[in-house]
Amino acid sequence: MSDTTQLPAFIGALDRASEWFGRTLAWLIIIMMLIQFAIVLLRYMFSVNSIFMQELVMYMHASVFMLATAYTFRHDGHVRVDIFYRGMTPRRQALVNILGILLLLIPVMVFVIASSYGYVANSWRIMETSSDYGGIPAVYALKTLIPVFALLMIIQGLIEVVRNGYIFTGRITPPAADENHLEERV
Repeated sequence: MSDTTQLPAFIGALDRASEWFGRTLAWLIIIMMLIQFAIVLLRYMFSVNSIFMQELVMYMHASVFMLATAYTFRHDGHVRVDIFYRGMTPRRQALVNILGILLLLIPVMVFVIASSYGYVANSWRIMETSSDYGGIPAVYALKTLIPVFALLMIIQGLIEVVRNGYIFTGRITPPAADENHLEERV
């Protein structure tokens, strides 16, 4: 990943915030694992079942999955068909990235926000709670992750448009190509 100091100040700050947010979310995985361990321990050693703890693991998993996608995108960890892309020059790769973000990513994320708005708003209107006794009384918060995910992806997409625009125009150097593609080792 290229240095954020080469980006405009506001875009660089957003990019650093995305990095920090993604790294912070990673701690939820450890917390989630510890809670899951406690659930198993309580169930099989003491015959105690906690719907709240089970739903808490589900909420944390959803949070990591939905909110860390922008971090994954920032680190080029998304799925891409590299048949042609890999052999392109950095300028052409930057152009493909810009077009993909503007023509595919952003319209799809706008659609996700638009189509989830009523679903999430209705959940907030009725303050939707868990259907299970003892569950988390905040299903509306879980559903809110859908538009938040899409908004974070749009923001990271715009950051990547600027970054790739700078690469395309030669204002910053692209990151060094990694010849050790993990998918080729499988």
